[in-house]
Amino acid sequence: MRRTRKITFQELIMENKRQLLNDREAMEKIEKKLEERMLKKAE
Repeated sequence: MRRTRKITFQELIMENKRQLLNDREAMEKIEKKLEERMLKKAE
């Protein structure tokens, strides 16, 4: 049996961040959502 390696929450965040930075399409989608939110708040 293989033992699952427990990772900390901080390690999980860093891994997700690294994957997002390498995924241009996902980054653009996130940036677009943030822009829309900021525009709504500005109104």
